[in-house]
Amino acid sequence: MEIRDNLLYTKTHEWVLKKNGFARIGITDHAQESLTDIVFVEFPEKGERFKKGEKIVTLESVKSVSEVFAPFTGKILNLNEKLNDEPGLINSSPYDEGWIVEMEIENEEELEDLMPPGEYRKIISKDL
Repeated sequence: MEIRDNLLYTKTHEWVLKKNGFARIGITDHAQESLTDIVFVEFPEKGERFKKGEKIVTLESVKSVSEVFAPFTGKILNLNEKLNDEPGLINSSPYDEGWIVEMEIENEEELEDLMPPGEYRKIISKDL
């Protein structure tokens, strides 16, 4: 199971790649493995604003329905529209081709609540 050292993580298994005032968000390798084959992604609208912890995306897999939560407060800047035709990219490439949304970071301080890779490794090792 891959956990990248250049990302931050949430307890609900989202990953965050901080860029210049915004962040790319997806689900972790651990999360995609638990969901199995993802068959549909329900996106928010571009420009929609979410508070930290709110549901931003719904993922449907052959096994279940799962939600992706906002790791911080901000608005949606971009959607990975490739996922409309190829939702399985989340399974095959969760950290690269399978990113889900990009959000503006409204409050940098909220990023302090995210976990570094080592802490996330400890959390998921309890799940295994």
